[in-house]
Amino acid sequence: MTEVNARPVALVTGASRGIGRAAAIELARVGYDIAGWYRSNDDESAATARAVEAFGARYFGTRVDVADEDAVRAGMRAIRTDFDGALSAVVVAAGITSDGFAGSMSADKFRRVIETNLVGSFFICRDALRAMRKTGGAIVLLSSTSGLRGQAGQANYSASKGGVNALTQALAKEGAAAGIRVNAVAPGFTDTDMVRGMDAASRQALVERIPLGRMGEAEEIARAIRFLATSESSYVTGQILAVDGGITA
Repeated sequence: MTEVNARPVALVTGASRGIGRAAAIELARVGYDIAGWYRSNDDESAATARAVEAFGARYFGTRVDVADEDAVRAGMRAIRTDFDGALSAVVVAAGITSDGFAGSMSADKFRRVIETNLVGSFFICRDALRAMRKTGGAIVLLSSTSGLRGQAGQANYSASKGGVNALTQALAKEGAAAGIRVNAVAPGFTDTDMVRGMDAASRQALVERIPLGRMGEAEEIARAIRFLATSESSYVTGQILAVDGGITA
């Protein structure tokens, strides 16, 4: 039974690092307990837990492969037993890249990205819609500017994120009657582990394409996620919000 003074609960996938971690911390800062899903790195999840708990929030970290339908269902069931509050927000930040030109890309390489980024997002959203059908809530998916404008060398990733955009809009229409809003944030080049692995020349070439002249910070993306996940955006649904320093302007 939900306690009167229980904090609302936010599920954040990909919570062990990068934008997912920043989103978990930001939502904890504004009053949410956090169910943090991650794929494999226990130490990084523990670091997220410490940051979340510094705001007086509860954090339960759970290993979940979002491309595994049964694992997603089990993770959702665990949220009901781990927390007193209702699931009010879901942030779908888990994702992978596996770049390469389409002419030489294997079917397996294409499928793995689609299964994690798009099919996994569907699994999470389907169960979230069921969990929030009586209480309402907000779902925020993580898209990418690569899903708004397909990028060479990212046929799999661009296709997955373009699918996320269409999924967002379809689910926004389906969830509206139950008071469930569904939106997406499409980050541009952001200073995360994925980008830090690039060589200096490649990083500089990317920065030169950004009108604001710098990469974004994970915390800046997290603030946009917080806006869409909370009542601050109570009349916003079905939108893809680019947070990209102007690169898609």
